[in-house]
Amino acid sequence: MFISHASSGRARFFFPRFLAVLPIVLASFGLGAPAVFAQAESVSGLKLPRFVTTRSNPINVRVGPGTKYDIAWNYTVAGVPVEIIQEFDTWRKIRDMDGTEGWVHQSLLVGTRAGYVTPLVANGEVAMQADRTDDSAVRARLAPGVRVNISECDGTWCAVSAGQPGERANYSGFVRQEEIWGVYPDEVFD
Repeated sequence: MFISHASSGRARFFFPRFLAVLPIVLASFGLGAPAVFAQAESVSGLKLPRFVTTRSNPINVRVGPGTKYDIAWNYTVAGVPVEIIQEFDTWRKIRDMDGTEGWVHQSLLVGTRAGYVTPLVANGEVAMQADRTDDSAVRARLAPGVRVNISECDGTWCAVSAGQPGERANYSGFVRQEEIWGVYPDEVFD
């Protein structure tokens, strides 16, 4: 079975570019970045950075931590994997697979793990194995960018499931951890 690329469910909106460079401009005048941009510690007590998924749809992603900030883009589907890289009060600064960053309210994120297939070989496929070995049977071949649900990782292999968009059939098996965006190298969890 070959599973092809799925859409990330993201729609982009225009936002003023001066907001993205505000910390750099302030630093050039010796003023430093505002506390909102400078905070890098976890207010939730959870480690930073960490991966989560979007809880609902649509989700507005803002240029700053609050509803007074402009909307940069929105997610139109739930379950999109993102990385939390900073926290401010009840707001979380996230980064997506493309490296784009923005702020969302914590209530719009959930700790469920998911990721995207990222083959080590350019334009390659990733084999979903039946077991945690390269010699086991191949359950499916996953194209770059396919979203997978991740149930556990042992530092080398992750137990995942995936399916064609809009189909009920799910394929489950194991994918090398290094070929998934949504987990850290050598990360272990279940």
